Amino acid sequence: MITTKMIGNKIAEARKNINISQARLAQHLFISSQAVGKWERGESMPDIITLNRLAEILGVDLNYFSESFQSADDETAFKMTNDLMEDNEQTIQEADNLSPSPERQLLTNFSGSNLPQSDFAGVTVPKGRFVGSALRGSDFSGADLTGSSFKASDVRETNFDGANLTDCNFYALDLWGASFHQSILVRTNFSTSALGGAKFSDVRLTNVKLTMTDLRKTIFENCIFEGVDFNKSDMRGLCLDGQTFTGVTFDNSALKEVSFKGATLRNVSFRATHALTNKYYRTIKTIRFDGAMMDKLSYNTLRGMGADLSKVTIL
Repeated sequence: MITTKMIGNKIAEARKNINISQARLAQHLFISSQAVGKWERGESMPDIITLNRLAEILGVDLNYFSESFQSADDETAFKMTNDLMEDNEQTIQEADNLSPSPERQLLTNFSGSNLPQSDFAGVTVPKGRFVGSALRGSDFSGADLTGSSFKASDVRETNFDGANLTDCNFYALDLWGASFHQSILVRTNFSTSALGGAKFSDVRLTNVKLTMTDLRKTIFENCIFEGVDFNKSDMRGLCLDGQTFTGVTFDNSALKEVSFKGATLRNVSFRATHALTNKYYRTIKTIRFDGAMMDKLSYNTLRGMGADLSKVTIL
């Protein structure tokens, strides 16, 4: 019989195996650390949706939480072998299908490494793996990290200025204070991560996905967004003034008081997952578009939702 105590023990075990605290796990789930503590003490139990997200963040199969699941030995779980990562990390699987380099490249695995404030500037690390790694304050400026995966690692205050992050996956991370000045972001995926205090400046984001990310205190300056998908992300109060958006979707994201003043919008979509509600209409009304320029399609879509477009120029 599955009990709250059994679920709590499994959550605590998996969390410790990837070496993250209750506070960091709570941040990835956008809940309080007290809630995680209650789960692990068996005082309450997450719902099935949250269990799915926990499985993704902790790198386990959902069946891990069932009574009949037989876990691996502690040493294997702590080392988090490549096979386990390949079973649970979609982006790594996709990276394996990238076109091969003319020269043979070795897969570099830094998973579980303790490397704070390390110098990786200018290195070439294709398909590198940084899973459960301590990298706070490290310098990846100018590095070629194409196809690499950063998962459940401490990358606060990390420098990615000028780095090639094409096809990279940033998953279940705290990116507080990270810098992305003139970084190459093509098909880059940020998922279930906190980007508070992170700064993107002079960057062209192409086909980038930001899924379930906390962007409330993220800084974007002089950026171009092309084919970017903001999905289920918290963007409340975010300033996007003066930036350019083409083919961008804001899908079921929290948009209250977002500012697009002086921005340029072409073929931009604001939509909720289900039918539009009065709450969503009220949220759209709080978005500021003063001085913005937009194409007719974007204009009429927003106008139909009741957005204030009185100071908008139609392209």
